[in-house]
Amino acid sequence: MARKKGKSISFDAMVKFFLHTYEIPTKRDVEKLLARLDRLESLIAAVPAASPAGRGRGVRRGKGVPAADAVLETIKRSKQGLKFADIQTKTGFADKKIRNIIFRLNKLGKIKRHSRGVYIAIG
Repeated sequence: MARKKGKSISFDAMVKFFLHTYEIPTKRDVEKLLARLDRLESLIAAVPAASPAGRGRGVRRGKGVPAADAVLETIKRSKQGLKFADIQTKTGFADKKIRNIIFRLNKLGKIKRHSRGVYIAIG
């Protein structure tokens, strides 16, 4: 007669073991991280009301205008929107810098993507 060798392991216990052993994040872990990110973003959004002086950032170079504001003003001047290459030639900024600024302005809702590579200011 066949004899049972030991206690059977449930599938749930095996999954939990692998998640713990290989440090795989669970849905709850991801939700906690997203909640923390939302809190941090709200705190960061509240900070610009304070004066930028004294934060130890150093002196701004150039015309005294932040790069994001320069890109936004350049886009606002065009009624049909501007292509990426046009923004680059008018501002003189590097490719990566403009990409980051456009991403940030889009996320803040100050510009929108009309079509691929064409951006229009909102408002």
